[in-house]
Amino acid sequence: MYRLLLIEDDQELGSLIKESLERYGYVVFQQTDFKAIMEDFHQFKPDLVLLDINLPYYDGYFLCRSIRKASNVPIIMVSARSDEMDQIMAIELGADDYLTKPFTFEILHSKVKATLRRVYGEYAQQDRDELQMGDLILNLSTLTMSYGQSRVELSKNELKLMKKFIENEGKYLSREILIEEVWDDLTFVDDNTLTVNITRIRQKLLTLGIHDAIKSKRGVGYIFDTKVFEGQQG
Repeated sequence: MYRLLLIEDDQELGSLIKESLERYGYVVFQQTDFKAIMEDFHQFKPDLVLLDINLPYYDGYFLCRSIRKASNVPIIMVSARSDEMDQIMAIELGADDYLTKPFTFEILHSKVKATLRRVYGEYAQQDRDELQMGDLILNLSTLTMSYGQSRVELSKNELKLMKKFIENEGKYLSREILIEEVWDDLTFVDDNTLTVNITRIRQKLLTLGIHDAIKSKRGVGYIFDTKVFEGQQG
């Protein structure tokens, strides 16, 4: 089931929201340490973020921008601020939707469900020309990967592997899954072939100025670590 990160400093309201959404089967992490929001975000790896604006230490606008630099995870801003400019600012900083307090839990759930369906489900765009992770852009038509003002060309296999990493942002992918993604016929594929392709991708990421992005864990597989984007691009 989908994992939701709830960032709301009104703990009583947060508990009610958490309880309401968990009835629908969502896994909800309610933020309590507002100094460690980004650390918890990377550890929990949510599928959607519910983000209040008025928070201690860092406001929601700052956090929205920080999350968007590291991830394409959908963000719904939840705030008592009903001014049009607040909503415009939230959307321009990367929020996917805006919900004004007070609201009913039915409205909240409908927005959560609609956003998840649009991003991950039946309404998700399957044939986009571009995929993005942080400030890294993968162009499926031109077989290129861009970061800032730099761009590198990819082979078809490298493109397929990068596409798989972006579609599974922040998750470990086994060698078997990656091999099947690229070489899906019945011919034998040397396991070393995947290693060679991963090494080439790492070298091209280095050319773009992205260091130590693809990490491996023995017996588990590979992961694209989105923490590399923190502080690298303005």
